Amino acid sequence: MKARRLAGSLIAGLAALVLTVAPAQAATTISSGHVDAIDVDWTGSALTLDLKDGTVTPAVDRNPADVVLNAVSTSKTTVPSNSAYAFLGTPGSPVWILPQTQASGIVWPGFSTEDVPSGVLSGNAVTVKLVSVAGPADVSVYTTNALGTPTVWFDSGNGLPDTRSIPVSTHSHANWAFEAAGTYTVVFEVTATTSGGTAISTGQKTYTFTVQP
Repeated sequence: MKARRLAGSLIAGLAALVLTVAPAQAATTISSGHVDAIDVDWTGSALTLDLKDGTVTPAVDRNPADVVLNAVSTSKTTVPSNSAYAFLGTPGSPVWILPQTQASGIVWPGFSTEDVPSGVLSGNAVTVKLVSVAGPADVSVYTTNALGTPTVWFDSGNGLPDTRSIPVSTHSHANWAFEAAGTYTVVFEVTATTSGGTAISTGQKTYTFTVQP
């Protein structure tokens, strides 16, 4: 009888445990509108890295791991013949670009250090590091000037990690390029040194991009 009662208690306990486990949170998919994909904030003692979703009102900070940024089929274009764009692949080959300048119906990912005040970090800057990319092809992030000349910030095609320094109190945009359709897992980390000389990091954050044919 004791064995039966013990077994019954164990089963009831396991059932209660199963019932109290929270269901997995569904990812938020964003296919158009403004987000700050790299949103760096200062808590007063530490840096944080979130994704600021400006497609809702008011805007909300989300864990990058809980978001899918979707490059819709209208973001598909072709690699220019200009040799300065060779990092994107063969001229005329397809490439999907989330653009530096906002375009209707396409997600517009930016970089923000607007909530990091001047004076708390050495050099008044953070270092954004592209740690790794897993997916069907290469990923690059670059800007273009008024003459259309590109400046590459990050490029998984020539080896990683890549880093770029971004001043505090900054909001900027760049082109995000994907060289094939499919799903990409992209890992970023932001580091800095405090004005007191302490090295700090947001830790690595994982982003998911889906690229439609």
